[in-house]
Amino acid sequence: MSTTDRANTHAVFKAYDVRGTVPDQIDEELCRRTGAAFVRVAGASTVVVGHDMRPSSPSLATAFAEGATEAGADVVMIGLASTDQLYFASGHLGRPGAMFTASHNPAGYNGIKLCRAGAVPIGAETGLYEIRDAVSRPRSTSAPTPGEISERDVLHAYAAHLLSLAPVAGRALKVVVDAGNGMAGLTAPVVFELVGGEVDLVPMYFELDGTFPNHEANPIEPENLVDLQKRVVAENADIGLAFDGDADRCFVVDELGRAVSPSVLTALIAARELAKEPGAAVIHNLITSRRVPELVTELGGTPVRTRVGHSFIKATMARTDAVFGGEHSGHFYFRDFWRADSGMLAALHTLSALAGSDRPLSELLDDYRRYALSGEINSEVVDAAATLATVESTYAGTPGAVVDHLDGLTVTTDDWWFNVRPSNTEPLLRLNVEGADDDTMTRVRDDVLSLIRK
Repeated sequence: MSTTDRANTHAVFKAYDVRGTVPDQIDEELCRRTGAAFVRVAGASTVVVGHDMRPSSPSLATAFAEGATEAGADVVMIGLASTDQLYFASGHLGRPGAMFTASHNPAGYNGIKLCRAGAVPIGAETGLYEIRDAVSRPRSTSAPTPGEISERDVLHAYAAHLLSLAPVAGRALKVVVDAGNGMAGLTAPVVFELVGGEVDLVPMYFELDGTFPNHEANPIEPENLVDLQKRVVAENADIGLAFDGDADRCFVVDELGRAVSPSVLTALIAARELAKEPGAAVIHNLITSRRVPELVTELGGTPVRTRVGHSFIKATMARTDAVFGGEHSGHFYFRDFWRADSGMLAALHTLSALAGSDRPLSELLDDYRRYALSGEINSEVVDAAATLATVESTYAGTPGAVVDHLDGLTVTTDDWWFNVRPSNTEPLLRLNVEGADDDTMTRVRDDVLSLIRK
């Protein structure tokens, strides 16, 4: 492998997964090498492989499977799948897994999410960089006996498992689902068919299309929720659900067409899980609303704060035996789902709570709101470290302020907090602000942004 190829390999192996543009950064040869390296590093005798609807995904998944079989492992191909469906297969079958997806990234991207048996994540410090280094070296010899490739359909078993964890019963609901032409277009019909008459499903953009002809499959961006918000109001629906491209994240719109903060959903689901297991630990990352740890404490649970990112949350869940974890980015993690994140399971929890209530969603969720959140605001910067130092020096002397560096820079007072942290993949700083009220949040948000962008 040339120096250029090695540099390219290092560029696409990120902290949590493999991600890059196709075919200049990620191609069949890289995936074939990654399949072989994954088998050797993970000590895998069998690997489960799934892929999303992107045009490049089937061939990349096939190349990975060929590399894995050359290294001596058998491969179970589950075909088109959401990422949480792949996690289900890894947990259900007790095998390491590889999911080919670039999640919410634009059409020209693809990537690989890797896990050990039981959906245990593989990140930079838990094997991913070891795999990267193996990919960069000259190819190893093939195993004396190559593995075999087989196919298996796990979609219906996945749907049944989710509904066993969050059954939906009570009043009938009209539900609009925006799949964004991503993998929820495959999984949602099967899941809601099993729910039965409790749900009147109104589909939006269910056609699997990795070119994303309607809008980017990234519901954290407000412009990508506009179509769903309009449709919920027009249909007089009870709720709207939006999924990202690989359907591991879920965002909610209430019956008034308003976007619901993922922190509010974290609080709702935490309350449901603590009702089943009083006193349990609940994970929240450091940009989640402080309403979440307050509620967990009020309900007798133990809130545990962690860094942003699925590998950190899953590791902390394993260490604390937490029953649930939520991120403000729309990722929700469940101990009963192998500590993996599932947008569809979060959606079912929300539907279950709504179906069991006689209140509209906007009123039901009032119990879980308390503060004003800015949402994540990204800014391009030339020197992230210098900018962070400027922000810290400005706020470090604020009376009553507490500064910490768990993930970027967090400054907390009694009335507000903000976090600024650098992106792992882009020259960006990400700002999140929360205040006791809208005026406080807006003032702090604008002041910090002026420092970041000046």
